[in-house]
Amino acid sequence: MTPPARRGPRQAEVERNDRALLEAAREVLAVDGAHASVAAIAARADVGIGSLYRRYRTKEELFQRLSVLSVEHWIDVAEQGLADDDPWAGLAHFITACIEFGQGSLAPIAGTIEVTEEMSIKSHHGDDLLAALTVRAREVGALRPDVTPIDISLLIEQLGTSPVLEQLRKQGRNDLIPAAMEARRRIIAIALDGLRASRIASLPGHPPSEKLFTERWTRE
Repeated sequence: MTPPARRGPRQAEVERNDRALLEAAREVLAVDGAHASVAAIAARADVGIGSLYRRYRTKEELFQRLSVLSVEHWIDVAEQGLADDDPWAGLAHFITACIEFGQGSLAPIAGTIEVTEEMSIKSHHGDDLLAALTVRAREVGALRPDVTPIDISLLIEQLGTSPVLEQLRKQGRNDLIPAAMEARRRIIAIALDGLRASRIASLPGHPPSEKLFTERWTRE
């Protein structure tokens, strides 16, 4: 058997920079939205703008790469959830990990970049994994029957950014960050409780359609 290729120092540095850029992009996009500049993202990530443009020729190419990294995280935590013998615990782990990661914070760039084949393939795989998590939890009576995978995706996106945390970081109020993170964990717990099958009140309106969640990524 051929041993796996070893990563050289250069590759390790590229991967570190990509992770830093993804985290920075989530933070900058939470404040600046689709108008976030590459310079602001590079500065937040402490990555030189010159080295960034040597790796990514355009802002679109950078955002495409960050989108792939974000979906790969979704896939990783979904697979972790499916590996849990307890369907509810697996689903709760997935939702919590995605929210705390800031999944969905790249939503402001939806429709502004071309969806690459890699983005599309991995996104569909992630959708399939979430559907499997949802089915498992519903089949054991843990998840309320009227909750759909799109409901969960939208919930993750809504809670994936924290205005309070962003405001405190902008103000430099590091003393209040732990309290804000604890408050966020409480909100996540409240949201998870609302997904449980024991909740008997019907959800308002009709289930959201796939169109609502995905058509924002169609480039105008």
